Parts: sequence; structure tokens; C-alpha cells
Amino acid sequence: MIARPDVEAAAERIAGRVRRTPLLAVDAIPAAGEAVSAERMWLKLEHTQHTGSFKTRGAFSHILAAQAAGRLPRVGVVAASGGNAGLAFAYAAARAGVPAEVFVPETAPAVKVAGLRALGAAVVQVGTRYADAHEAATKHAADTGALFCHPYDQPDVCSGQGTLGLEILEQTGGEVDTVLLAVGGGGLMAGVAAALEGHARVVGAEPANAPTLERALRAGRPVDVEVSGVAADSLGASRLGDIAYDVAARTDVLPVLVTDEAIVEARRFLWSGYRLAVEHGTAAAVAALRAGAYRPAPGERVTVVLCGANTDPSNLVT
Repeated sequence: MIARPDVEAAAERIAGRVRRTPLLAVDAIPAAGEAVSAERMWLKLEHTQHTGSFKTRGAFSHILAAQAAGRLPRVGVVAASGGNAGLAFAYAAARAGVPAEVFVPETAPAVKVAGLRALGAAVVQVGTRYADAHEAATKHAADTGALFCHPYDQPDVCSGQGTLGLEILEQTGGEVDTVLLAVGGGGLMAGVAAALEGHARVVGAEPANAPTLERALRAGRPVDVEVSGVAADSLGASRLGDIAYDVAARTDVLPVLVTDEAIVEARRFLWSGYRLAVEHGTAAAVAALRAGAYRPAPGERVTVVLCGANTDPSNLVT
């Protein structure tokens, strides 16, 4: 459904609207208790993006594409989100000069709800799962004519997220074999895998108690899964997106599963080792290395995406 030309078009569309986030060269991240090996490794510090996550790329891509096509209504945009997508759409909508209304689960972290309101978005809390918020937002968009903004399953959204992959290629001089990132609904994975197709492989790390990618690839189609655990506020989608499945199957994305315990340990490792404060969902990518769920081959060149920072830092060391 999307390919590299779509990502390149999104990069042109959002140029000057998003940050080119840093790429930090690091010692290879070993499995816990093991010596550091000699692989080349980088951390893509996307958690320093506007609104604290990669989602801003896709939000601008979707809203600006609609605006250019004359499809951005004065009533604005409506989105469903566990938090990060809502923040991104609210930010992009404000800069496009239209209002935003964001539906979030009642379980959404207070820091994300406060952030939404600070950006001027109208916030509606409904249900306990992302699926509840999605259903309510979809109905509201149909009733009002607002532009519906899906957090991970619209072509312009996924293509926008993929601009991160183009940056990685540029910043590494094309010398990257693998990009390791967290997967929830799969928008980031879809965009990055499309951008890197023919250049590098994507490994998708996801919580064992929210395995949307692994189950979809096993079933041959997206399927519903039960979602729970420490990362559910950001990796809370109960089903992989159709676009994400198409790209993952086409580009041979590798799924790996990590436990909540591994995610918590990896998040604290990033803080203690690099003073990087990230969300639990973001830490899933590092957890794949720390727990040994993904072990790079000798000499493999790996970039690990740190995709979100909207977190309560008070429990980083407890």
C-alpha cells in the first residue's frame, strides 16, 4: 500500500515542520550480564521530536496532504489515541490553523492528557482501551465532517513516519544493516520498512502481551489480540494495521517478543547508561537486545529507534 516513493513525497511535504533528530553512536548494547560486543550501533533519538514522539511526522504528512488537496475542513481534525498520536495531531492541526478533538482511553497517562490540553485540543476520555476511543472518534468524525486522523493505518500517516528511515540512511551514509524499533499498531514499522526496502531490514520488537505483528504474520492477516502490560499506554493497539501488515509481509520484517520485566529493565538501562528518559513502549526495542530476543550477527550495523519520551520520569530508578 505504500513504498519508498510515498515516503520521499512525505519528506518533501513535511520539510521544515519536523526536527531532524540526532543519531548517537554507542557501544553495542549487550544482553544483560554479557560483555559488550563489537557491532556498530546507533541510537536514533526520535524521542526528541516535537511533542515527544515520531508521531508528529505522520500527523503533519496527513494534515498537510489533506490541506493541499482541499480536504481539510474548517471544523478541523479528530483523532483517537493512547496519547502520542493525539499530541502529534493536535500540534500539527494548530500549526495548520484548524481545531483538533482527541479521544483517549480513560487509562491514558495524565502527562499525555495534560499535554493535549496544553496544545489546545479538546480532549474526550472514553472507555478503557484504545479500541473504545477509536470507535467514538470514528463516529464523531462521521457526524461532524471533521478529518479523521488514524494513528497508524492511513497511507499519508505511515509515509510520514517513514521519513525517519530516510534520515537514518542519510545519517549512516547508507551503512546500516538493521533498524530495530518498537511495534504497536505498526505505523512506524510500515513507514520505515518501506523507506528502507532494498537497503536494510527492520526488526519489530513488541510486548509479549501485545503481539500484534507476530500474530498477524503467523495468521497471514491482521488479527485481534488481547493487550495488557506496562507498555499498553503507547503500544496499546489490539490489531496490526492493514498497511503495516502489507509492508511487513512484503519486506520480511522480523518480529521479536519481550516481557514486561525486560522492558522495565531496558528503560532503566537507558537512563542509567545514557541519561535518556523514554516511555516503556520505546524501551521495547532496547529490551530486545538486553533480553537476547534479538542478537546481532558479528559486524552487523544496527540502529535502534527511541521513538517516544512522554513518560513519568519518577519511576526510572525505582
